[in-house]
Amino acid sequence: MPEVAEEVEKAPSAPDAKVQGQQEMEYPGMMKRALIMVSVYLSVFLITLDQNIISTAIPKITDEFHSLDDISWYGTAYLMTMCTFQLLMGKVYKQYPVKPVFMAGVFLFEVGSAICGAAPSSAVFILGRAVAGLGGSGMITGTMVIMSHTLPLQQRPAWQGAFGAIFAIASVIGPLVGGAFTNNVTWRWCFYLNLPVGAVSLLVTLLILQVPNQKLEPRADTFVGRVKQLDIFGSLISFPAIICLVLALQWGGTTYAWDNVRIIVLLVLTGILWISFIGVQVWKKEAATVPPRIVKNRSVLGAMWFALFNNASMMVMVYYLPIWFQAIKGVDAIKSGIMLLPTILGTVIGSISSGFIISKVGYYAPFFILSAILMPVGAGLLTTLNIDTGAGEWIGYQVLFGLGVGFGNQQPLNVVQTVLDRPDVPVGSAVIVFLRFLGSSLALPIAQSVFLNHLVADLTNLSSVNPEDIVKGGVTDLRNLVRPDQLSLLLRDYNSAIINVFYIVTATSSLMVFSCFFIEWKTVRPKK
Repeated sequence: MPEVAEEVEKAPSAPDAKVQGQQEMEYPGMMKRALIMVSVYLSVFLITLDQNIISTAIPKITDEFHSLDDISWYGTAYLMTMCTFQLLMGKVYKQYPVKPVFMAGVFLFEVGSAICGAAPSSAVFILGRAVAGLGGSGMITGTMVIMSHTLPLQQRPAWQGAFGAIFAIASVIGPLVGGAFTNNVTWRWCFYLNLPVGAVSLLVTLLILQVPNQKLEPRADTFVGRVKQLDIFGSLISFPAIICLVLALQWGGTTYAWDNVRIIVLLVLTGILWISFIGVQVWKKEAATVPPRIVKNRSVLGAMWFALFNNASMMVMVYYLPIWFQAIKGVDAIKSGIMLLPTILGTVIGSISSGFIISKVGYYAPFFILSAILMPVGAGLLTTLNIDTGAGEWIGYQVLFGLGVGFGNQQPLNVVQTVLDRPDVPVGSAVIVFLRFLGSSLALPIAQSVFLNHLVADLTNLSSVNPEDIVKGGVTDLRNLVRPDQLSLLLRDYNSAIINVFYIVTATSSLMVFSCFFIEWKTVRPKK
């Protein structure tokens, strides 16, 4: 009996056994790991670049196609398919081999990029954006699944940290690359660029990626049975729910007023459909797109909350800081991108350093806390910016905010890979990625509405200025729209409107602190 008791005492707990089991699985050699991860990084870079590169190309595209009314669809089509299919992709990766599904996603992304590059009309261009978004939804979840089968759990945070760095870098250089191609060659190369890079990712995946130990759910024998296994009923509810939400957010406050009947109907439908979707998930349990037990997990729930507000805060700040530089400091788009480097460098340093520290120490929970402190502090300091603020201040405040972003942005994905069993990682990753896109989709329109409302209200105090001219004139023509003696007043009002957006970022980033009460102190290191 004593011997038995001793053995029981030495037996690892369930979470520890899970970590040890993952460590004992076979993984590729170091050279193969590096090549596979480079392929995965290229995929993430392409998706992020494609999201941002179009911003500086849109004026030329609309000039060529005479399609000013279609501008909103150039971003909406991509975002809509990316978000709509994200949750479904988690289910697909749970039932089908990762290699062909990921390659299909890359192929669709390439096809969409080719369609955009060769598009003879605005309608065809929008179709290409939708196809690229569909491919991207398969790629981004696939990268997480591939990593879980390529790297031992302890090593993943270090490699995961590079994702945050790549995302930050691509978010900034996207508009710069787009502007360079548009001005010096043609806007079509913004999309042709994806073809050779995507081809490299496809080739490496085809030749090197092997996943011999992927545990898949048993598949039905018939086509109808396989469709049912994908929770098609839940998808038929979630698809229109996401579409209604995206359309309401894209159109609200720009194409239509927020109190327009179209926006109200879309928002009401969104609420009804999401409630219905949750009901279906509870009803179908393990057969659901997102089994309830996954989101009931304490750490996963905290990671979901954190991912939603972390990405929302980051995207609003990355979008509006360059506007502040261009409007208040009078610099061009390229210079404003350079002035955003403190945020990006802070994010890169925070993301990579946190990954290496977690791989060595084992715990990711402290970085949730650090991120939840540094981001609102940095955002709060940025609310003090004014027309006389010096470089030392806006650089230092950005570094603080960027470090907060970097420390936290990849931790939700580390959580799902640690606390969930490997077969559940695709679904958990898809939920986190979906909430990231949802966060930015919600926050940017809200920020735009706050910015425009405050700007128009403040500009009414300037008798010689037509607020509509300022709004439609854009940032670059700001100084040409008023008399020299009223420029300082205009800049003061413009600064005030942007600062109100930074208050939103301060609030959303502060909300991340609640996730810290849910994140458990689990280690990625094996017990010795």
